[in-house]
Amino acid sequence: MTTTPKKIVIAGGGTAGWIAAAALARKMGPLVDVRLIESETIGTIGVGEATIPPLRTFHKLLQIDEQAFMRATSATFKLGIQFENWGHIGERYIHSFGVTGQQSWLAEFVHFFLSAKEKGLEGTYGDYCFELEAARQHKFATSQQSNIQYAYHLDAGDYVSFLKRFCSALNVTRTEGVISRVAQHDNGDISALHLESGEIIEGDFFIDCTGFKGLLIEETLETGFEDWSHWLLCDSACAVQTESTQPAPPYTRAAAHHAGWQWEIPLQHRVGNGLVYSSKFMDDEEARQTLLKNVKGEPLTSPRTLRFKTGRRKKAWHRNCLALGLASGFVEPLESTSIHLVMMGITRFMQLFPHSGHDPALIDEYNSQTQAELERIRDFIILHYHVTARDDSPFWQHCKDMQVPDSLISRITLFKEQAHAFQKLNELFRVDSWTQVMLGQGITPTHYHPAATMLSEDQLKNSLRQQRERVLAAVKQLPEHADFVKGYCGR
Repeated sequence: MTTTPKKIVIAGGGTAGWIAAAALARKMGPLVDVRLIESETIGTIGVGEATIPPLRTFHKLLQIDEQAFMRATSATFKLGIQFENWGHIGERYIHSFGVTGQQSWLAEFVHFFLSAKEKGLEGTYGDYCFELEAARQHKFATSQQSNIQYAYHLDAGDYVSFLKRFCSALNVTRTEGVISRVAQHDNGDISALHLESGEIIEGDFFIDCTGFKGLLIEETLETGFEDWSHWLLCDSACAVQTESTQPAPPYTRAAAHHAGWQWEIPLQHRVGNGLVYSSKFMDDEEARQTLLKNVKGEPLTSPRTLRFKTGRRKKAWHRNCLALGLASGFVEPLESTSIHLVMMGITRFMQLFPHSGHDPALIDEYNSQTQAELERIRDFIILHYHVTARDDSPFWQHCKDMQVPDSLISRITLFKEQAHAFQKLNELFRVDSWTQVMLGQGITPTHYHPAATMLSEDQLKNSLRQQRERVLAAVKQLPEHADFVKGYCGR
């Protein structure tokens, strides 16, 4: 059986467009003919510089060499995020990518930890996580045999350039131009994109990577948008790049302020900084001044202000159009999920590819999976804002008192009352992630699983002491993160 390649037209470049092009061309090869339209006159957001571990799996799928990628993007390693001033002002905790402690089949490690705390044990939950302790000590190493869980900090602009070069060997056709009109068939499907140059580009399927504008998915197909800004108040960011003033730590910093939070992302050659805020509680000039006052190095760029709206398209796939990246919706940058959602979106699309044309069952399944994924990420982000002891500003008072989704209420209640966290099927954030953040934000569970009481006090303390010693011994063997980066992928 011979199959005529499907003509896939990607509207827009940036990270989303070039990830989609790379994945389709690498993994579907002769089944698709990929063409990407972008214009150098249209800018991209370009500040999504922190990632999460699934990017490593995606790169392996595409056969991307890690060291070459890291050199090209001035990347460093990321073991998690250090949250500062979120539960109480002056407190900090790390949400790491590792597994914490040793659990039994009957109960997660947190139950044994809570039992030990009740008996007067010193220390924190994170003391029993290898990746978290390595982050604290600014240590890192990896190899083919290593099972350390990590992600990357990268230069977003350089990442797009890297993907363009990657795609040049995969027969992806790039067209420079501005889209002036979207043509449709009589049935409402998109038929072609008209460029200002007069060129008309026809396709079987179109991928919208035009950012918040949503030129295809929204302005043309009028898919609709579900607004989440009543739960996620931040709608603006001010970003600036600065000189490095110290060796890069292997984690992102997220420091809360009175109307949002500030990020710090260390690369090999500079630091990415940004202030995320709600325009209802902070104006642009105050945000700019607050950011510049709190960065550590000399600015390399002028601060620029970005606007965003949290929520999702009611259908990420509608007719013969798929929305990826900001065109499909946006949660917010707090847990570095933007690039991940692009990867998952194009991967899911390839798995459910419409080889036989329109199939409502495929579209419904894609949209159902996408909605579930986004809503669970949304709940995890809201958790950081809602579960807090802060009441020092109107912003935090609002976050603390607001009504949150029922799906999140049930998770918080279950952990608060019984110390149970869980990971649903295909959910991004693991049990350890939910546990680390809930404890870090200040929740102290009322009860824990009685399995933890089956150990005597001496047995429990000895077990935890041994686990802590193993973590410290393993971390002691690691080199400094900055030293490893220099030898492994230094520019």
